Amino acid sequence: MVNKQYASPYICGLIVIVLGVFIPVFFPAYRVLLVTEAIIFSLFAISYNLLLGYAGLLSFGHAMFFGTGAYVTAISLSHIKGLPILGAVFMAIMATTALGFLAGSLLLRHKGHYFALLTLAFNSLFFAIATKWHSITGGDDGLSVTRPDLNLYFIKLNMSDITTFYYFTGLIIGIVILFCWYFTKTAMGQTVCLIRENEERMKFLGYNTNISRLYLFTFTGALAGFAGSFYALFFQFTSITAISIDMTTTVLLMTFIGGTGTFVGPIIGAFAFTFLQDYLSDITDRWPLIMGLIFIFMVLYVPGGLSDLLASIKDRISGLMDKTGRSETKGQNR
Repeated sequence: MVNKQYASPYICGLIVIVLGVFIPVFFPAYRVLLVTEAIIFSLFAISYNLLLGYAGLLSFGHAMFFGTGAYVTAISLSHIKGLPILGAVFMAIMATTALGFLAGSLLLRHKGHYFALLTLAFNSLFFAIATKWHSITGGDDGLSVTRPDLNLYFIKLNMSDITTFYYFTGLIIGIVILFCWYFTKTAMGQTVCLIRENEERMKFLGYNTNISRLYLFTFTGALAGFAGSFYALFFQFTSITAISIDMTTTVLLMTFIGGTGTFVGPIIGAFAFTFLQDYLSDITDRWPLIMGLIFIFMVLYVPGGLSDLLASIKDRISGLMDKTGRSETKGQNR
């Protein structure tokens, strides 16, 4: 007999996959684009949650990895003729992995608000480079990106097609998200959580907490760069917006709205933020003010995020069903 507690995540995952497959069938192209964008931001939010929710490291510079991944993808596709789409993504991952290791080696020497402020300074530095190095990055004008077709030898997929790119994005990023979930279950993932709870005890047990945090920081930087690469491919354009503090604020909002206490929280937050922003921007130009008010409301009244709210609703429904079942059983026994 399979335990329902362990079977539930797999059932939910299977339902999500089935729904994802049929989205282009039942929804218009515009909605497919929104879902594609939400999938990309889901990975970005997961990478941030691994840093904040699991390691307890508040960063204001996570956009430097996201933007670097986007720029490396755009620059490599512009200057390297015949570069396949996965080759551009791979180059973005390698660049942000190296950046994560170098930046982490410097930043992780500090903790708390010192670390947070230093990440903000690093992000500002990369933002300035992207703005001023016009000959490479395009500065304020940005860079256009042409998505090359995916050649699988036996078939050639047209990446300019919305549906094809949606399935490509869902498959690749879906696999990476599954790997991230597996990572949280490994000894390394559990070690990071334990370091957050009691670092001194972990040091006493013989763990090198600095190395563990550096590994995680490098890993999350690579994930953010991965998401940034798909961001550039999705919009077919890269600008300084991708590396600005506004982008870090966006992923921070997604993570908090979804909830930092669970793995699925950032995914829920990314979808909720993407669709809510699209809806609010259609009805008012002051949508950032409304998003800010929603964020304040969530922090004050739903600190666990939407994932915690949904879990509470689920528990209440289960409790009511159990009470109803017990009442019916007592009535039958009488």
